[in-house]
Amino acid sequence: MKTDRILWADDEIDLLKPHILFLEDKGFEVKTVCSGQDAIEACKEDVFDLIFLDENMPGLSGLETLALIKESHPATPVIMITKSEDEGIMEQAIGSKISDYLIKPVNPNQILLSIKKNLHKNQIITETTTSGYQQEFMKIGMQINDSFTTEDWKDVYKKLVYWELELAESDTGMTDLLQTQKTEANQIFCKFIKKNYEKWIVSGENRPLMSVDIFKQCLFPLLEKGERVFFIVIDNFRLDQWRAIQDMLAEYFTFQEDLYYSILPTATQYARNAIFSGLMPLQIARMFPELWVDEDSDEGKNLNEAPLIQTQIDRFRKKITFSYHKINESNYGEKILQNFNQLDNYQLNVLVLNFVDMLSHARTESKMVRELAVNEAAYRSLTRSWFKHSSTLDLFKKIADSGCKIVLTTDHGTIRATEAIKVIGDKNTNTNLRYKLGKNLSYNPKEVYEITHPEKFGLPAPNVSTRYIFALNNDFFAYPNNYNYYVSYYKNTFQHGGISMEEMLIPLITLEPK
Repeated sequence: MKTDRILWADDEIDLLKPHILFLEDKGFEVKTVCSGQDAIEACKEDVFDLIFLDENMPGLSGLETLALIKESHPATPVIMITKSEDEGIMEQAIGSKISDYLIKPVNPNQILLSIKKNLHKNQIITETTTSGYQQEFMKIGMQINDSFTTEDWKDVYKKLVYWELELAESDTGMTDLLQTQKTEANQIFCKFIKKNYEKWIVSGENRPLMSVDIFKQCLFPLLEKGERVFFIVIDNFRLDQWRAIQDMLAEYFTFQEDLYYSILPTATQYARNAIFSGLMPLQIARMFPELWVDEDSDEGKNLNEAPLIQTQIDRFRKKITFSYHKINESNYGEKILQNFNQLDNYQLNVLVLNFVDMLSHARTESKMVRELAVNEAAYRSLTRSWFKHSSTLDLFKKIADSGCKIVLTTDHGTIRATEAIKVIGDKNTNTNLRYKLGKNLSYNPKEVYEITHPEKFGLPAPNVSTRYIFALNNDFFAYPNNYNYYVSYYKNTFQHGGISMEEMLIPLITLEPK
């Protein structure tokens, strides 16, 4: 194991001999100097893992020495030690990116803690995280097998996402084990959906909060209290992606986090239209045929969202004014910010943000984007980068300043598809990789969730013999023609439309300005 080398600069270094001996006894190699200039010379001649720097030294001050050291060794952690509790000095040191700030007299354990925090933090976190997940592994496994209700599955998914993020951050080597556990959970979750979904839709028995309920149960109650609300829908947005951006909003909002269940298919045409209309797809097609677009139409599948919102407001006889904006590119987001005051005229402002969905499609179609988003952690990282550097974060800040609440959600999540299963369909079969509908589908019924009577499930049926099939777990549908090429092209791409925790259990967050 490598010995950590420490440089300690203090004009009273002789008085610190007990501290030096303590550190050497702990296995550290410590070099001592008596001035800032000597510290700079020592850094030119040697490489140190960490530097202790007294602030009040004759000649070059600690802050002056710090600035010069940072010029040549920006990555080396520097811990400032001072007798002064002067706030100005403290702020200057922090502004110069010191790693820690200790006030004399310091005791050996303070010194040791600061070293561990700066040199061994990742190792300690990794060991602690590994131990924590190992202890939880059996509990989560038991919880997966004992999950019988919709709330049980929400708890399981939240726990798996928590550990996914913890293990990804600490690089424990346990990620594969977690992925195996997630796969097992999804297999049992799919059985749960196959057993219960028909009851939820047909009779409403034990039905969880679903896409059609969002306005009625989450938005209308707030609006009836006189609240002004921004309803923000980020297409293709999973719970782990929400957790990846949450810290950037913590300064401005408090959060109430929940999950709800997407309807099937977990695709924009169905799930998002169900949110905005408060109706199942078949009801939309029958009540508002001019607003429903069939699968085989070349027309965009989500062009009628504002009219669908209006039908729901009218149906529930609400006197609500609303605006609707779809943000597909940064220029339009900037325009919203510039004209933000115009949104004051509305009780409800609905914003649809499509970046994450575009990222998902771009990852499938572009080799470069696929390399950038090679796995879930990288996919989250790109989502975080977009949120931070686009106009989106500024938009959330602006809403916080206005005092309005935000209800943040999505229409469906997405899953990395890894296993191909064969399906045969005619030329009218839709192209989605996670669900198919048609009248001449050939497939293995054991590998899918099939709906042979779509009307019972609130789904349109273009033909009398139309059926829907849904991919389970991380499967995706592939045609026998050019099978190997097709599989290699789509394997490990992020897809939606089928049944998995990632697609169906989706974030529903209420943000209240601080």
